[in-house]
Amino acid sequence: MNSTYNEKEIIVLLQDPARQREAFECIVKEYSEQLYWQIRRLVLSHDDANDILQNTFLKAWSNIEYFRGDAKMSTWLYRICLNECLNLLNKRRANLQLSIDEADIELLNKLESDTYFDGDETQTVFLKAIKSLPEKQQIVFNLKYFKEMKYEDISEILGTSIGALKASYHHAVKKIESYLEKHL
Repeated sequence: MNSTYNEKEIIVLLQDPARQREAFECIVKEYSEQLYWQIRRLVLSHDDANDILQNTFLKAWSNIEYFRGDAKMSTWLYRICLNECLNLLNKRRANLQLSIDEADIELLNKLESDTYFDGDETQTVFLKAIKSLPEKQQIVFNLKYFKEMKYEDISEILGTSIGALKASYHHAVKKIESYLEKHL
């Protein structure tokens, strides 16, 4: 296998039991960093992001026989990753008996004390603006703004129409702009 990632080759290798592990290692190398940052933007904590990333790849590996190549590997992984993020956030809210707003405040407080966070005040305010959005708008904004993902791919991941995603992104941008105007 060559050193550049070729999804078609990887999918073929995934079908070969003798080369499946090798193919999955290539997938992990290709997607680890981008999935980590997507997770990190949602859960904010470095440790939580690492845990979710590991869980994402464990779930992907244990369900690899169900991946037939109908969707892109990235789309499939992002769907698993986002479900893992939402599961963690919902579990935290339930365990702490917090409302969504209170849980987001708790996350932001953790972020500011996280030794792995080296952002300045502007970045902190920007992250707070994103966390002030409803959960679905946060996800759409993160995928579109940071990953520059196409609406078609986001639609596959979230199972939402492209029109609804465009509206969600537009509302998210307006809310973030408003938040930044008030806090910067």
